[in-house]
Amino acid sequence: MGKTDRDGRRHPIFGDPGPAARGALRHPDVALIADLIPPEGATYFPDLLTPKPTGGSWKSIIADQIAEIESTTTSTIEQQVYATIAAHWGRPVSHRIRRLVESGQLARRLASGIAHFWKETLNDDWSALQAILDGDINERAKSIAAHGIGHVLGDLHPRIGWTRDILTIDTPYHHHIDLAGHGFVLAPTILSWPETLIQIDDTAQMTLYYPANQIGNGSRRPTELSQVIGDMRAKLLSDLGTPRSTAELAARHRVSASTVSYHLAALHRANLVSKHRDGRHVLYQRTQRADLLVDTS
Repeated sequence: MGKTDRDGRRHPIFGDPGPAARGALRHPDVALIADLIPPEGATYFPDLLTPKPTGGSWKSIIADQIAEIESTTTSTIEQQVYATIAAHWGRPVSHRIRRLVESGQLARRLASGIAHFWKETLNDDWSALQAILDGDINERAKSIAAHGIGHVLGDLHPRIGWTRDILTIDTPYHHHIDLAGHGFVLAPTILSWPETLIQIDDTAQMTLYYPANQIGNGSRRPTELSQVIGDMRAKLLSDLGTPRSTAELAARHRVSASTVSYHLAALHRANLVSKHRDGRHVLYQRTQRADLLVDTS
């Protein structure tokens, strides 16, 4: 779950969060998790919400993480929810969070919220998402075997670098930690694309979450088509098998919204994309004519 769900905005990869996610957010325990998502301009998530993944099957990993959230100690909750959040957000948490911390019920309610959101929004489609995560892990494992861990660390994300024995991550804050003797988990993610997430406040929970390889790359690779209409327009067409807004396309292809608008206008004039309004958004999609171009490129 991310700010796109809580605030009603479309996810740049998956689009509208859908009625299941909106319905789940009305559950009181899920709403508590939304209270702990950082406001605009802040980056800190309480580590208790993202326990370090364990080994085993995906079902056991998820079950272990939910159990660990529920068993979070009072001292850990107070440190993260009071002191750390106030320092990073510049304001305290909501009154309902404070009441549950003081009554000792917060950990149980957060675990319940995670379990409920998982069941209502992700469980049914998990096999497809798991295939993406498994594919990333298998690819990274082969790369480590062939080239070493440094090669993989330097290739995870544009914000992550590896120089000799130093891992660097471009973040809004400065922090240095000696990882020697500590476990450090690399975990691919899907819903947080295109961001990386790093948790290092607790040395027992140190984890680097990075976007899985196949997320955000588009479903097709434009080839000869780019020689006819240009690289950017070919990439946009390849990505418009699903209706998407200008903002989504800009986020997915890491260009400005004005650049996307310029190319979409040209594609629309050429009858290669159609557009329609969906609430606050104008969505673009390939036409049948463009489907033929993409399928044969």
